[in-house]
Amino acid sequence: MSNRSWFFAANGQQQGPYPDAQFRDLIARGTVNAQTLVWSEGMAGWQKAGEVPGLIGGGGAPPAMVPPGGALMDAGGGYGGASSTLSIDFGILEFTWRSIVYALGAVTVVLLPWTIVWYLKWIVSCVHVPGRPNLSFTGNAMTLVPWIAGLVVLEIVAIVSGIRILGTLVSIGSVVATWLFIRWQVANIASNGQPLGLSFSGSVWAYIGYNLLLAISFITIIGWAWVYAAQARWFCRNVQGTRRAVAFKGTGLEILWRLIVVSLVSSLIIPIPWMFRWMMRWMMSQTELVDRGAYANA
Repeated sequence: MSNRSWFFAANGQQQGPYPDAQFRDLIARGTVNAQTLVWSEGMAGWQKAGEVPGLIGGGGAPPAMVPPGGALMDAGGGYGGASSTLSIDFGILEFTWRSIVYALGAVTVVLLPWTIVWYLKWIVSCVHVPGRPNLSFTGNAMTLVPWIAGLVVLEIVAIVSGIRILGTLVSIGSVVATWLFIRWQVANIASNGQPLGLSFSGSVWAYIGYNLLLAISFITIIGWAWVYAAQARWFCRNVQGTRRAVAFKGTGLEILWRLIVVSLVSSLIIPIPWMFRWMMRWMMSQTELVDRGAYANA
């Protein structure tokens, strides 16, 4: 069976072919479950994965293996006895010059799609996830071109015409474009050159609602921090395609005092890169992989 290639159906579309080892990894991560329709050469037709002998159940998940570091890797892609917390690290000098180039690209607008992809390829490679080595970003800049062009044209028309409703549409369009951008980012994350098969299931209406709540919460001066924490938990909860759930455990109070420190220290300009890295490291340390059953019952 090790030489077989597999196809499966997802969202009404055929996915594959996947080598047997990679396909079983998709099963281990929950991307393919017992109800997923699958097909491989030699099968009379499409079948539910749970009905294929030896595919799901006793033979569905790979046995524990010992990586070079010595820690046991479980079927969920994590290491037994090791931390399941995400982390990020990058050099201050590299962050500084890349951020300056990114800002310059954003100003040109025309180069923005390519600048975004270039920056994402770097920042994603700095993230470390237990059991998922060598993260990379595989998105194409051309995907962003129609979104950005549409918003630019709409904003120009709104300014020239002076019609207020168009200005409102620009604001709504920006939020929707950001939601699409999030889905696109998540779907284009790979490990060791192989797509992870991740997706983002949060609805656009929920995202618009969180943004409205965030805007309103600024009236309370500090309430936005708790809304931000709730939005971060919502975002992590809606990352699909992993065997274990992604969870954010940071609180509004922790976010509040840290961002106050970041704002005060960053007013000196020079410490900005250090403050950004400090905040990013903390955010990642609050993001972890947890058992889906326990998470659902929490």
